[in-house]
Amino acid sequence: MTARRHISLRDDRGAATAWMLILIPVVLAAIGFVCDAGLAIRDWNTAHSQAAAAARAGAQQLNLAGYRAGGRLRLDPAAAKAAAIGYLHAAHLSGTVAATTTTVTVTVTHTTRTQLLGLIGINTLTETATVTATPLHGVTGPIP
Repeated sequence: MTARRHISLRDDRGAATAWMLILIPVVLAAIGFVCDAGLAIRDWNTAHSQAAAAARAGAQQLNLAGYRAGGRLRLDPAAAKAAAIGYLHAAHLSGTVAATTTTVTVTVTHTTRTQLLGLIGINTLTETATVTATPLHGVTGPIP
């Protein structure tokens, strides 16, 4: 009696290995994206709050002589820019400041080093936050 070897067309030996070779890098990239995106969002929030604080510092630099003479609330652009830049330097931040007689605009740029995305070649993420502040006098809206 001869033994016949039965070969099934549904033989799936090695299929799990192929799936793991595909899924493991995809799952690691997804985990890296979630972790590093969370760090980038946290750092953007920090950059935004620091830009807002620097803009508010600049918006406090009023042209008092012009206000006393004509009652118009205007900024001293040079003093406003200097105050905002001073705030950024004191906080060890890099950014740009633009000031006019009505607004102070501060842009803060922060670079985050990635934790896991470096494995696929993404080593840093750059966050930029821009905030504009204007000087206000008195109550400008309804009191709750």
